[in-house]
Amino acid sequence: MEKMIQDYSKYTEEDSKVWNTLFERQKKNLPGKANAEYLNCLTQLNDVLNPDEIVNFDKLNEYLIAENGWSVVVVPGLIPVADFFKLLSEKKFCSSTWLRKMDQLDYLEEPDMFHDIFGHIPLLMNADYARFVEEFGKLGVEYGHNKIVEKQLQRLYWFTVEFGLIKQDENTQIYGAGIISSAGETDHIFEDNVEVRPYMVDQVLDNDFITSEIQTRYYEIGSFEELFNSVGELEKNLKEEVNV
Repeated sequence: MEKMIQDYSKYTEEDSKVWNTLFERQKKNLPGKANAEYLNCLTQLNDVLNPDEIVNFDKLNEYLIAENGWSVVVVPGLIPVADFFKLLSEKKFCSSTWLRKMDQLDYLEEPDMFHDIFGHIPLLMNADYARFVEEFGKLGVEYGHNKIVEKQLQRLYWFTVEFGLIKQDENTQIYGAGIISSAGETDHIFEDNVEVRPYMVDQVLDNDFITSEIQTRYYEIGSFEELFNSVGELEKNLKEEVNV
């Protein structure tokens, strides 16, 4: 995959306004809804990830690499699944460098930089969560050549990393990036027509999803330690599928 960079000089005044608007909106919307660990991680990253300036990948990577060995890699958008697995296995998270326009604040067909960075990066400061993402990538590299397994891994990623919920102090809270980066999704979680199920690997692997529709079913973990500990069960399921 050709190496790409973030050309920071190309960001416009509108880009800065979009970044600030999205960041400030979610910063106000998330307390009491997002998991406290995500909010703590976001605060920890404040010097390199804040509403006042569009995130600079060089500064962010310098901080991340020093703290936990992760880094952000620029991609043109959606990339082949095999490349995605490989990057995660190497503790590299993909991000585009483009931002939505002001008239696209509430809906995008393809994730932009705000989703990729604001939604995904903070929780990589949590050791259990980061280890889960890394091990997920390694399982993808090892078993993802099987098309059924590839689909199962996409489902698991969708219902955890993108749209996962967590129980905290008896309350359902958000940790999935697809929810955390979206004001509409954040508020939708707490509507009456939402079904929340306990996180069970075998059920998630069988649960398909449609990316273009708002979610009505979610899976809730008890802790990030539980999420990481589920890697063994995940691998067992994948092995069984490959060996059928």
